[in-house]
Amino acid sequence: MTKPSDNPADPFKKALAEATKTMADDPDMTVTFSVDPAGMNKEGVRLPQVSRRMTRDEVLLARGTADAFALKRKYHDEAVSNRYAPTGNLAREIYDAMETARCEAVGARAMPGTATNIDAKIQWEADRKGYSQITTAAEAPLPVAAGYLVRQLATGRPLPKGAQHVADLWRGFVEEQAGGTLEGLDDVLADQAAFARLARKVIADLGYGDQLGDDPDMDDPQDDGGEDQAQDQPDSAGEDQSESDETEASPEQTQEDQQDQSQAQVTTEDSADMEQGDETEMPDGEAPLEPPPPAPYSDADPNYAVYTTDFDEEIKAEDLAEPAELERLRAYLDQQLDPLKGAVGRLANKLQRRLQAQQNRSWLFDLEEGTLDAGRLARVVANPTTPLSFKWEKDTEFRDTVVTLLIDNSGSMRGRPISIAAICADVLARTLERCSVKVEILGFTTRAWKGGQARERWLAQGRPQQPGRLNDLRHIIYKGADAPWRRARANLGLMMKEGLLKENIDGEALEWAHRRMQARPEARKILMVISDGAPVDDSTLSVNPASFLEKHLRDVIAMVEKRKAVELIAIGIGHDVTRYYQRAVTITDVEQLAGAMTEQLASLFEVDPRKRAKAQGFRRAV
Repeated sequence: MTKPSDNPADPFKKALAEATKTMADDPDMTVTFSVDPAGMNKEGVRLPQVSRRMTRDEVLLARGTADAFALKRKYHDEAVSNRYAPTGNLAREIYDAMETARCEAVGARAMPGTATNIDAKIQWEADRKGYSQITTAAEAPLPVAAGYLVRQLATGRPLPKGAQHVADLWRGFVEEQAGGTLEGLDDVLADQAAFARLARKVIADLGYGDQLGDDPDMDDPQDDGGEDQAQDQPDSAGEDQSESDETEASPEQTQEDQQDQSQAQVTTEDSADMEQGDETEMPDGEAPLEPPPPAPYSDADPNYAVYTTDFDEEIKAEDLAEPAELERLRAYLDQQLDPLKGAVGRLANKLQRRLQAQQNRSWLFDLEEGTLDAGRLARVVANPTTPLSFKWEKDTEFRDTVVTLLIDNSGSMRGRPISIAAICADVLARTLERCSVKVEILGFTTRAWKGGQARERWLAQGRPQQPGRLNDLRHIIYKGADAPWRRARANLGLMMKEGLLKENIDGEALEWAHRRMQARPEARKILMVISDGAPVDDSTLSVNPASFLEKHLRDVIAMVEKRKAVELIAIGIGHDVTRYYQRAVTITDVEQLAGAMTEQLASLFEVDPRKRAKAQGFRRAV
């Protein structure tokens, strides 16, 4: 007998779980349903929650997600994937997207019904991420487009509307660069290793060969008859390769050598002129006017170089999306993080009580005159001449304060980390605003993957050595310090926009936020950085020293902490930021972010040094 309180969705969930295990050929796999984002690990899969109402969209999404995970588990070998996986971030994302499309295409050939289910999942994701509203290829993620194109080529099925739009934006570029390679897709679809080699070739064709790393087949001479060829022509092959390398490199090297020699000659001549400058006087009107040396780009490190700033942008969040899209993304953010609002709200109330307690007025007791102290009333009645029976109200000193939240908008923050960072910024902004503390919310990322227009200019100008930062910055203002929260509330939804989160250049973002705070009139300035890793920009690090961006970040932090005009705090999500910042906390789970933010802010507002030290001890506990 079924109880009236039984969840009508339970039979569907049970049936879907069993079907998923069977399709994956893994009876021990765990299948759970959760409001958290769907995911898969070694133990099992987490599917989207199905409510008691069992709406059509919920059922289709759960089935499509289950089928996609089951096929990935059945046809994907992690060891083979890791062997051929590229080392660069963007190349790895393209590689993974193509492999996922391969698994789904192989499964669709054996079980055609899975293709329809997965189409529903793709449609839901495309609608959620606003793919239909994208207007240029730069806004669409290339890895996603590559996966869509491989799926369409392998299955022959049309893509859902939003996914089709993304694929069409990149189709011309992909077919022009890698169309010939993709013609052999059908021949390798069932062989993961062969497909991985094809995927690496496609990545190289698209211009990201420098992110592939070493060729794993070079260590295995048995592949493709490599051993026989090496034995037949051990010397000639090496000589031909060496000659080819020298032939290709010689014009560029010769040009560079000539430039270096000419620069050295000019430098020597300039030095000689400077040494004789005191003794030799040039006729009037003939002395050349030397241009002043260019101002260093960075106040923290005069040697930090930037190839071009022409394509950098500082932009308001409302200028990156239409108002209707911002409202939709904000609604999605609220829906995803609804279970966390209670806990985060309690922490916010705790912070508000601490701040308001310090802003309230206090009393001075045991005075000779003032307001009669009611606690001494009995003594006064018994002996009207009793001294020190009065009190006086005074205002507690509470300096006007501004707090800036600088949030990492890099691709590695995608998913739950960026969602929780957004909702915590929301709650803290409202809380601090009620306490008359102004709040500014900033984000930082890049405009494109792999360098964008700055890299294209560098390539067109002959690839000068040591170009410095080689990407287009995007610094986002989600909320200005003087803007009321009600006007900026929807802006935080922009962090949910697919394609926004790319690479992160932390040093320049921190210096930008610091300059903005220095221009503020408030007496006290607090800057909180939320990040999940060290600075990463593949285009910059591929042509500069490996520590180029990290060194600049350390220099900027040292400058901010030395000047002491701004109090600096950092929170690292799964990344040890204590090696960079003096005052920092590292959390291992994004669920701890709200507590870490409120405790760190509260510690700064503690007047009692002992209480402040106790509050700061929270970072060690975390």
